[in-house]
Amino acid sequence: MSFRLRAAHATDIEPLYEMAKLTGGGFTNLPADRAALEHKLERADAAFARDGDIADDYFVLVLENAETGQVRGTCQLMSQVGQRWPFYSYRLNTLTQYSKELDRTVRAELLFLVTDLEGSSEVGGLFLHPAERAGGLGMLLARSRYLFVAMHRPRFAPRILAELRGVIDDRGGSPFWDGVAGRFFGMDFAEADYFNAINGNQFIADLMPKHPVYVAMLNEEARKVIGVPHPTGRAAMRMLEAEGFAHEGYVDIFDGGPTMTARTDQVKSVREAAPGKVVDANLDIGERCLLATGKLGTFRAAFGMREPRGDGEIAIDARAARLLEIGEGDEVWSVAR
Repeated sequence: MSFRLRAAHATDIEPLYEMAKLTGGGFTNLPADRAALEHKLERADAAFARDGDIADDYFVLVLENAETGQVRGTCQLMSQVGQRWPFYSYRLNTLTQYSKELDRTVRAELLFLVTDLEGSSEVGGLFLHPAERAGGLGMLLARSRYLFVAMHRPRFAPRILAELRGVIDDRGGSPFWDGVAGRFFGMDFAEADYFNAINGNQFIADLMPKHPVYVAMLNEEARKVIGVPHPTGRAAMRMLEAEGFAHEGYVDIFDGGPTMTARTDQVKSVREAAPGKVVDANLDIGERCLLATGKLGTFRAAFGMREPRGDGEIAIDARAARLLEIGEGDEVWSVAR
């Protein structure tokens, strides 16, 4: 396998735009809009070029075939959400009420519009070209982000989140949007989702009623998709759960998809990632792992093999060494597959 993850640059606009057109909608972080994608790459270049602690940074990574130079996937990291405009979520809560006269307890679920997750880091924007959805490349895309976090820990918040796309019907609409927010905005889901991707969600603050929404008053189609990921996102949800993320009642305000959260230092791949000095770059047989090297704009990650040698030293296989462009004496981070 000749794929590696690297920092994205302005020259990656064409493959990113082509992949964005394949998403089918609902991917706020990967809109099929050239100007919006160019702006994301400009922000990423600025983030990669900046030293220092946490700020409103936006990192974009791409999956590259090192042999052909083709870009076949992408993912993103946001160091601190809610800094330019509020980061809204719906939080699903239960209200319990008791009537002594009727001797009856009634429990009602409500959706509250909140900004609880403001200031968290976020991993998102993961997309793998349909022709490459085999061989574990989705895992490489997803988990390499956590190696990036571990290698640049001061640039990320104590809490991290991931928003999963909600259920989208055959017409490209969202049952959740139609049942909740769509009633107040006079636009369908595709229009609202595109507007949000390009301009941000401040219009939610301007127009969305602040009162809690009783779930029982929604139509059945909207109720049954609350907190449910799109069928294509179920594997991603399982990977997040394996890393220590959990769904704690937060859902996306547009499509009702689940928002998964975790303590950054408790994410499995962040917690278990460790640096080592390469003392052998010709390992024949070793433990399968993810390997990463570089800093910020020179970050690279790939699958490989490792063998710890003690005293912070490590041996890696030759193929991974070539993909990462490292040799004996260089530092590499690793985590078991």
